[in-house]
Order: sequence, then structure tokens, then C-alpha cells
Amino acid sequence: MRKLPLSLVMLATTAMTAPAFADGHLQIVDEPTELTIHMHWPRAQGYGVGGDASQIYPVEQAARDMTGISLIDETFGKNTTDSAEAMNLLIAAGDMPDIVGGHLIQQPVNEYGPQGAFVPLNDLVAEHAPNIQAFWDSHPGLQEAISAYDGNYYYIPYLPDGEFGRAWYIRQDWLDALGLEQPQNVDELYEVMVAFRDQDPNGNGLADEVPYFARQWEEVNRLLTLWDARSSGSDTYHDFYVNEAGQVVHPYAQDAYMVGLSNIAKWYEEGLIDAEIFTRGSSSRDYLLGENLGGITHDWFASTSGYNAALADKVEGFNFVPFLPPASVSGVRMEEHRRIPIKPDGWAISYAAADPVTVVKYFDFWFTEEGRLLSNFGVEGRTWDMVDGEPVYKPEVLNSDQAVNSQMYLEGAQIQRGYWQDYRYEWQWTAEAAREGIELYSANDLLVDQFLGVAFNEDEQAIYDRYWPSLRTYMLERNQAWILGSGDVEADWDDYIETLNDMGYQVVLDVMNSAYARQYG
Repeated sequence: MRKLPLSLVMLATTAMTAPAFADGHLQIVDEPTELTIHMHWPRAQGYGVGGDASQIYPVEQAARDMTGISLIDETFGKNTTDSAEAMNLLIAAGDMPDIVGGHLIQQPVNEYGPQGAFVPLNDLVAEHAPNIQAFWDSHPGLQEAISAYDGNYYYIPYLPDGEFGRAWYIRQDWLDALGLEQPQNVDELYEVMVAFRDQDPNGNGLADEVPYFARQWEEVNRLLTLWDARSSGSDTYHDFYVNEAGQVVHPYAQDAYMVGLSNIAKWYEEGLIDAEIFTRGSSSRDYLLGENLGGITHDWFASTSGYNAALADKVEGFNFVPFLPPASVSGVRMEEHRRIPIKPDGWAISYAAADPVTVVKYFDFWFTEEGRLLSNFGVEGRTWDMVDGEPVYKPEVLNSDQAVNSQMYLEGAQIQRGYWQDYRYEWQWTAEAAREGIELYSANDLLVDQFLGVAFNEDEQAIYDRYWPSLRTYMLERNQAWILGSGDVEADWDDYIETLNDMGYQVVLDVMNSAYARQYG
């Protein structure tokens, strides 16, 4: 922690300071103070615009003006986009900055916090961070979910807002062209996909339609729910889940997975699933919709509905709409993906912080009304205005060719600090079709409980680290191979389960369930 001459801070202050904060009620320190920070996340490897510490975020500048505290970049691993690798470099170096933040910090912070690398926050927050404490009090269970095995918690997480994230989308204009209704169950979905493949709904005379596609290849596993299997227990792909017996299990070791994957492999072989599902990548939605080739996907409400306006002049009659998840073979409609209430992203106080009280007060600033607006919408008067008590984005933000969330990242808003997201930020740029879809999904009982993770003790962590990475790799290798037609999941199943157990699957389940019982009772 470093204190600066007031004259230097005054020189650094810009005109983007909002007059509403001029009374100084958010000021944390008597003298301008610097805190160092490691901030590594997928979109930026460093604390500054695009990861460049020399380009100060407008949000950071406003926070400096309000609080008197400046964050100074000391991020490790700037040459890698792998945040876990960057964290390992930081831990190995030992000489930590005051604040350690960014992507996927929960596991290493909970592992090394009890060993003294990070400061426990329970008492600090209770005594010096009333806004964070108020959040915990109003959201019971979340503090326990992020706690380490010693009962302390060591980081303030990024806390998403809202419920629904992804939804099923279908080309309504293709359905209309073929005289079909939206599919209501797995059998009807199959029939629609066959019709999309065979009946030329795009009208170009070619058999070039792709019935089901996805930007992330993992979304092909979302089809497992149609056979009462699971692909994940949280908003993280391939995660564990808690079964009906209250036990932590992995979806890719269940009999329902075998049945579901055999059907997915059949659909892939029949050309109902994008042949390039594993290789096309994040541009698949742009390409397949823009070329009038894609029929059905599972993707985010807000961004996916935006294609109706974007492609209105390019694809005549284009109409991509959300529809209810088709009922499974047992009649269950399930939307497996939902917004998780806590992320493994955020920030923590390292052992090197000279004044943890000041740091936790700074963390608390982001949970004040002003701090929450700043972290979600950017700087008032620059990207948004208060209209009738509501934060409203300026027209140039909403009408930009660049997505609103991408604009916010460059402002220093919506980045992976410890903050409470405000869903109003997304609702403003959510197309009307998506809003109607969210209301449709809300009216039905579709969401399933999420697995919020566990905190291992040192012995459990060692077991998990020894066995799980290779188990996960093997599961995903077999998953892709079976879909692509290399082997038969039903014929190979017994050998597959035997291999998992030989590799330590049951041992991993034992420590997962031991930690789960300790953490959640």
C-alpha cells in the first residue's frame, strides 16, 4: 500500500467525476492511497483497458475520485490467457500484491487461504464492510458456499443477477415454411430436425441446412437432458451435480448418460447435428445464421435474439425465437442452464496487504449503491444517465455495432472483480423476442438446483488434484469419440465404468461427498 501526494492525485483527476459524489461520503482514506492488484481474466491479462495498465479504465478513475484509493496493476502471467497458470505463477513467486483477483480464483484461494496466503474475511466484513454483510444476510447460504474447509471465506465473489441465461432457439420462419409446429417433446424435435435436413426450409435448392448447431461444442451435450441425463450441475460445463439421493455424482458416469449419448451419436451420424460441432467454434452462430443455414441452437437469451434485427435485411423473413425445452422421454421439461448465484471469480486480500481493513472497506465500496452502479453500467454521464430513478444507457451505447457487454469491459464495468451484478444492465439490450422468451420460461417450472461447489481440506485437495484432471480428460475424450462414431457407448459402457474406477473415480466421489456433507450439512 502506497500513499500519494494530494497534488498528484488532483492532477490525475478527470472531468468524468460525477457531481453527485462531490460530497465525499464515499471517501475511504484521509490521504490518497495506492493498492496493488493482480487481475487476470479471459478478456484481459492485467488491470487496465485491454489488460494495458497504462490505459486506466474510466470506472477505475471514477472509483479513485470517489474513494481516494487507486489500484495499481501488478498482474502475473501477462503472457498467458490461462488464469489458472497465472495464479500458479503468482503463488510460486510468493511476493503478492495487496489484492488478487480475476478468473477462477476460488479454488486456489480456498486452498492457500488457510495456509496463510490470503486473509480470512469473516470478521473483517462483519466489522468493516456493512454493505457486503447486508448482502450475505439477505442471501442465506451463499457465504457458506464459498467458504474454505476451515469455515472461513477468503474472497468476495462476482455475484451474477437474474435467473435465466441460455434457452432453446428455433427458426420459426423455417417452421412456417414447412407448415410445422414448434416441437414439444424429444420425438417431435427429432421429426422437426429431419424436416429441416430434408425439406429445404431455406429454399435454395441445396441440402445445406444444419438442424442443430452451437457456438460451444459442449452445448451438444445439452441434448442429454432429452433422455433424462445431465451434462452439468452448474453453469460450468461438465460439472458434478447432486442427485435425488443427495449424493454428489458426475453426469458422465450415469446410466442415463449412456442412453442419451447413444442417441446423440445417432443424430450426429444422421446429419442432424452440425458436422463441425467440435471445430467450428464461437463464430458458428454468426456464420450459420448469417448464411441462412442454422435451424436450432441452445444459447444466451439476449445475444441470440439480437439476430432478428441484425439479419432482417440479409435473410428475408428471418425469425429466430426461443421455445420451451422439449419434454424428455419421461415427460420432463428441463432448462439445465441457469445463472449461478456465485462465481468462482472475484478478488481476495493477500497476506502482503499492510492494511486489510482499508482493502475490505474498498471492497465494500463496490456494494454501495454508487459502487454497484459504477461496476455495472460504467460512469454516469459517460455511458448512462439516471432517468426517473433508473440507470439508462445512452443511445450511442445501445445502438453501437459493438455489444453492450463488450463496451462495458473496455470501460472497466462488468469485469471479474468482486461485485454484485445488476440485471437491469442486460435487460436494456435484450430484444423483445428474448424478453418474451424469458417470461415464457419464467411461467414454467424449468430450472434445476445448482451445485455450488465444495471446499476441500488439504488431504482432500491432494486426492482431487491427483485423480480428477486425468479422469475429466478421459471422460471428454470418450464423449467426443462416441459422438463422432469411434466406438459404441452402449457396447463400451462396462469397460468405460471399470476404467473410471481404476483411475480413481470413486475416490474422488468420496472426497467430494465428505466435503459436501461438512460444508452443507
